[in-house]
Amino acid sequence: MSGDLIITNLFIFALAGFLGFEVIRRVPKLLHTPLMALTNALSAIALVGSLVILGQAATTYSIILGFVAVVASTINVVGGFLLTDKMLKMFKKREPAKPRAEADTEAAP
Repeated sequence: MSGDLIITNLFIFALAGFLGFEVIRRVPKLLHTPLMALTNALSAIALVGSLVILGQAATTYSIILGFVAVVASTINVVGGFLLTDKMLKMFKKREPAKPRAEADTEAAP
């Protein structure tokens, strides 16, 4: 790769990171959970891509990078789904607690 191409790619990567940060930061709290679910789906696509890279095994360098990509993508997908599940549980309605006397009479035959 030439030096100009590397600089251009790094600039695009930095710009995409900054833009993504700004977009996520301005999302209302109500839309956060659906956005997390979409992000998890995109991370799953990245996981498939990293598996393809690892499966090609052209050089040792590509094997190492593919393995690192698989590990990072897997952590991202699993963590994202766990976090989304936790947030969705926060929105479920809880049943009011029954008084102790009522609970005991329901359990008795």
